[in-house]
Amino acid sequence: MANTADGASTGDARLGELCRRLTDPSSGLDALGEPGTRLVESLVTALRDGRSPEQLGDRLDELEELLLAAGHSAGLGSYRTTPTPPVPGFQSLPVAGPGHPALYVLACPAGRCGRVEAPDADAPDQPACGILDRPLNAVPLR
Repeated sequence: MANTADGASTGDARLGELCRRLTDPSSGLDALGEPGTRLVESLVTALRDGRSPEQLGDRLDELEELLLAAGHSAGLGSYRTTPTPPVPGFQSLPVAGPGHPALYVLACPAGRCGRVEAPDADAPDQPACGILDRPLNAVPLR
């Protein structure tokens, strides 16, 4: 399977988008009808059983085609069309020093995809992985 500009495999990138769509009621998955619902359920079951995105490439391709046919122009792809340019130097965040709360993001609980969410202290529930049905993990920013 091919790699994206950031080094993740395209299967992992599509897995992250599937996860995001599963947790977003307005994502359009409901509009795919019974064939789309069965395909999504089979993907989720296979992933929960430990199959890798690479092993499920044909099913991810099929889901992407259904999304595109239903008018979702991004399919399971990223909405970013150009890679982010590399940062020439790394600087620590000013609020990450002593006396400041640690900064973190919420990420895939299994580390299998690139889904990342900003934490929302006002949200009643922590975001969950739509595939594994587990809360996203807090990952500290360093």
